[in-house]
Amino acid sequence: MRIAQGPPGGPPAGGAPPTPRQHTANSVQPVVLVPANVNLTIESIVTIFIEGDHRVIRVNSIPNHAVGMFPNEDNPHAIAEQNLTFSLPLTPTMLTTPLYPILGEMGVAVNGIVFDPTPAEWYLGEFGSPWLYDPLGGAIELGVDENHAHVQPNEQYHYHAVPTGLLTELGVAPGRHSPLVGWSMDGYPIYAFYGWDDDRGVIEVSSSWVLRSGPRPSGQGEPGGTYDGTFSADYQYVSGAGNLDECNGRFAVTPGFPEGTYAYFITDVFPFIPRCFIAEPAEGTTLVTR
Repeated sequence: MRIAQGPPGGPPAGGAPPTPRQHTANSVQPVVLVPANVNLTIESIVTIFIEGDHRVIRVNSIPNHAVGMFPNEDNPHAIAEQNLTFSLPLTPTMLTTPLYPILGEMGVAVNGIVFDPTPAEWYLGEFGSPWLYDPLGGAIELGVDENHAHVQPNEQYHYHAVPTGLLTELGVAPGRHSPLVGWSMDGYPIYAFYGWDDDRGVIEVSSSWVLRSGPRPSGQGEPGGTYDGTFSADYQYVSGAGNLDECNGRFAVTPGFPEGTYAYFITDVFPFIPRCFIAEPAEGTTLVTR
């Protein structure tokens, strides 16, 4: 994997990372989503093929659904065509413990849009501190559209949470197993909301992440306030609280894997998009780690 030294879109490794914006907000606010009513004139291009022991995905990062207006008041970047290639392992290598990046590419959707769940926004601008703002906490405006997506400084459109327009295009609905939504950077499939139980009955999957209770630390450099979802660290994994593991996944039989596989799931509550890897990410994956 590529280990970046600063937020994605900043200078290459070895250069000084951009200075994060300074924030002092410490409570959730209503999230105002930019209406997704703009139809792009550039065609979405996605090519997927098997080459040796890898699944190769080539994309131009243009979605196949309407998007919000970009630039907008809270996101100054326009959407532009990219030229990206991902080479993901067909046989993932399981890790002994999950890998938690701070920032970076967690997967790529079947329409070629990258899943990048966390923004490079910290309390007091303290890059790498535990107090990373959650994009759906509403404490800071990110100019996110109704697909829970916005645009990087390099003009790449990317999903921060549930890819609403894509799921509509795919026909994700109660009563049937989710179609394939994307691929994790470690090679495992990504689905959304609905899977099968052991008897192939349809179940709604559920996150095992819950809000912590009580007040946050309030010492020097700490935000104080109450754990309410403002920051990703406001949540904690509680084994058995839902039917998914800490990486929002489970071992299961799926339509594409009748013999069973590990699979990640998108949920409509935190973490929304998986935020850790159960297997080694593909070489070339851009991640920021501690």
